[in-house]
Amino acid sequence: MAGIIGYGVYIPSYRIKVEEIAKVWGDDSNAISKGLIVNEKSVPGPDEDTATIAVEASRNALKRSRIDPKDIGAVYVGSESHPYAVKPTATIVAESIEAAPDMTAADLEFACKAGTAGIQMVIGLADSKMIKYGLAIGADTSQGAPGDALEYTASAGGAAYIIGEKNTVADFDFTCSFTTDTPDFYRREGQSYPSHGGRFTGEPAFFKHVQGAANRLFEETGTTAKDYDYGVFHQPNGKFYLKVGKILGFNNEQIEDGLLTPNIGNTYSGATPLGLCSVLDKAHSGDKILAVSYGSGSGSDAFAITVNDKIGEIRDLAPKTQDFIDDKIYVDYSVYAKYKGKLRMS
Repeated sequence: MAGIIGYGVYIPSYRIKVEEIAKVWGDDSNAISKGLIVNEKSVPGPDEDTATIAVEASRNALKRSRIDPKDIGAVYVGSESHPYAVKPTATIVAESIEAAPDMTAADLEFACKAGTAGIQMVIGLADSKMIKYGLAIGADTSQGAPGDALEYTASAGGAAYIIGEKNTVADFDFTCSFTTDTPDFYRREGQSYPSHGGRFTGEPAFFKHVQGAANRLFEETGTTAKDYDYGVFHQPNGKFYLKVGKILGFNNEQIEDGLLTPNIGNTYSGATPLGLCSVLDKAHSGDKILAVSYGSGSGSDAFAITVNDKIGEIRDLAPKTQDFIDDKIYVDYSVYAKYKGKLRMS
């Protein structure tokens, strides 16, 4: 199968702490932090949206790939917060990175797994020789209604992957999916904020699908958690991430490097791609990675990946995931509400 040639990250620098949100709504910040395993989250600036995040992540991926952007034959942007209801984000990204017009491009939407769906699409196009390189992006500026539980986790960020067959730094060994019609989370046209099924977003939604995709991959490849050096999963919060990792047989050392939610919140379509980037920032040649996304509605994509010896050549050509996590400016709730457009005229 095709592999990763370059990867890039972008996370906004603004942050808001859990206790700052809890202070406004009279909630117990300690209970929330311990229950969700989230301390703070990223906040998009007033001039940042899914398009700008996708562009910055893509530029960083290009730095690592060292390819001519005009050789990119496909651009897919997965998100549930595209800036336009009718106007593709993918064309904005393609133009910004100076890709040639003889390509295919599209926006994807499947809650939090649209980014990994794009990765699968690009793998297929590259393997079939329809394109030389493809760009798959998962990015979001996710929404949570004022006072809703989502407000403590819904954040912003994204990751981009350039995929092809030559000069890879990590190779896809296998990919599969697990999908059902489980409406645990949804937002109708015109609604500002999504609705969710509360505790039912765990079972029968998140855990059933992440386990379904991972167990299918284990069965198809004849592997178990012990065969992988790293495990990365979708992370709506830290609690779900750690629990599903344990259920699948991973220990904390295998999964801790991919867990970013405690410090940046849930980046939705960017969550699993960002976790994978964090692992690639540290992995060595021969290391094996299991990555499993999740999108409400519901579905999961699973990937078995093997890192090769070229990873060391490109790792330092762009900022690492931790660089963005450490670069932060705290805001209070009033600034957060302003930047997120929560103040509306009736």
